[in-house]
Amino acid sequence: MIRVLVWNEFFHEKDKNNASSEIYPNGIHNAIADFLGKEDDITVTTATLDDENCGITDEVLKNTDVIIWWGHCRHEKVPDEVAEKVQTAVLNGMGAIFLHSAHKSKPFMRLMGTSCSLIWRESGDFERVWVAKPSHPIAAGIDTCFELPAEETYGEPFGIPTPDEIVFMGWYSGGEVFRSGVTYTRGNGKVFYFQPGHETFPTYRDPSVQRVILNAVRWAAPTVRIDNAMDCPNPPSRNK
Repeated sequence: MIRVLVWNEFFHEKDKNNASSEIYPNGIHNAIADFLGKEDDITVTTATLDDENCGITDEVLKNTDVIIWWGHCRHEKVPDEVAEKVQTAVLNGMGAIFLHSAHKSKPFMRLMGTSCSLIWRESGDFERVWVAKPSHPIAAGIDTCFELPAEETYGEPFGIPTPDEIVFMGWYSGGEVFRSGVTYTRGNGKVFYFQPGHETFPTYRDPSVQRVILNAVRWAAPTVRIDNAMDCPNPPSRNK
């Protein structure tokens, strides 16, 4: 079984004046957990910013194969020590999927080591998401492209390190293009960033978006977990 933890700020959905409260009344984390939990090889738990320690402890991460992180306007509320725990778990082998505005989350920025900045416009532009690498496991079952009637526009330049792979490219009706799905290896862990998912649109109800996230979970599942993998051991010589 792949053990997945879906983490969410769970802020917008509790505001009755925000459209997300109707689209995701139980929170984005539960919307994602619902479709992942239907799979026979996946078990899902959730955590939010309001939980003690943000719902993230060493023990929780030890029992998590893949973490999915959704954040937007409360990045600074995540304690540095929580972000460090997530970073360390990825370096040790845990998989991580960062969604939408999580490009500015503390764990993602720690793993990237760059500004992770981009241009954006919240005008409900149409988005066409193109498969840039059809052979990649995360693109399995996805046609040449899929379309989202409305999304928050993200555009280049995107201040991330050169990705290991660009799996998806987004094009918007406003003219912008964006590296919408990219992968990285960090230490022993796999990282996937996926752009679609603004809280005021039902993006996580879209079958293609759900398929991409499901594929990413299976792709990012660890092949090895090594505690303290980034330590510098000092073993004796074997040539005696």
